[in-house]
Amino acid sequence: MVPDDLKDALRLTVQAALDKKGFQIVVLDVSELTSYADGFVLCSAANLRQIAAIADEVSQRLGKSGRLPLHVEGQARSEWVLLDFGDFIVHLFTEEKRGYYALDALWGDAPRLSAESLGVETASRPLRPGR
Repeated sequence: MVPDDLKDALRLTVQAALDKKGFQIVVLDVSELTSYADGFVLCSAANLRQIAAIADEVSQRLGKSGRLPLHVEGQARSEWVLLDFGDFIVHLFTEEKRGYYALDALWGDAPRLSAESLGVETASRPLRPGR
């Protein structure tokens, strides 16, 4: 069971990514599989600029709720940016890098949390731009 404060942070993260046109967003509960985080958010972006925009939006929204990243890996020109918020980690990828590193498969035993269970409305949003 995901604690309410973590659920709120995950909701803000997913909503921020969706608002910046992130797609293929997956939230994994890794609390039983690892000691260093309770959740992962995996998100694809169409290009490097979009990755940077999503990272900025997630950081701003969570910052307003008092959460700041403890560590950031990758830069504006990276195809994979990682935002470590302590109890959860956000992974932002280009589609190519996401496929290459295959974290979805690597953490395939982790339960997935639906956007709806987090309180995010996704009914009218495409899974991928243009589809």
